[in-house]
Amino acid sequence: MKTIVEKIIQLRNPNFIIDNSLNSRAILQLIWVQFWSFFRGLKVIFLFKNPKGMLLGKRVSFFNISKMKWGKFLRLGNDVYVSAIAKQGIEFGDNVSIGAFSRIIVSTSFNNIGEKIKIGNNVGIGEFAYLGGSGGLEIGDECIVGQYLSCHPENHNYEDLETSIRHQGVNRKGIKIGKNCWIGSKVTILDGVEIGDGCILAAGSVITKSFPDNSIIGGVPAKLLKTRTHEYQSDNTRNVLCRESV
Repeated sequence: MKTIVEKIIQLRNPNFIIDNSLNSRAILQLIWVQFWSFFRGLKVIFLFKNPKGMLLGKRVSFFNISKMKWGKFLRLGNDVYVSAIAKQGIEFGDNVSIGAFSRIIVSTSFNNIGEKIKIGNNVGIGEFAYLGGSGGLEIGDECIVGQYLSCHPENHNYEDLETSIRHQGVNRKGIKIGKNCWIGSKVTILDGVEIGDGCILAAGSVITKSFPDNSIIGGVPAKLLKTRTHEYQSDNTRNVLCRESV
């Protein structure tokens, strides 16, 4: 039974191997949870969409699903909400996983709708993420992300002291995160930021400016802590980073 389960899960994650210390009861429960996730994923057939092996948690909901695309084996945890009020829509690559209670929202209003959200292949994002897409959000392939990621590709205008800020409109530049990045828990990324490939973002960081490939960054606001090289990484640098939970 263990081998069969491994083979099925390896269709989504080729490197998956069940730990030898896991008992049979836990494996049976895993089968039960995955079966119902797969069954719930079939509901998109009634919305004229191909599920492509989609796995849905409980109470997952979509708004404007006609503007959404996804690859094979999209997995959305319990209570995830996806809203594609957008000019270009939302696109998920193959083997994308979004943790429970997350929100993937391009626009919160029908006025001046936003651009897009595009998530690459083999991306795992932890629980309670908020991914905004007003000015455009792109996350590259192979990224791993802890809980509570918050991306805000939009800012309010505020220069006019005689007019309420809420009535002054917004400006948008967009956010772009490169491939193979490791983002710790509770990271906030603000509008106009571009993160290069292979970067590491320390837990709790607030990212207000762009960084090149292979940067290790952290702080409020975030600054460059180190650049990844083939040299040995010190324990002090490792300690500021958060292990991902996806």
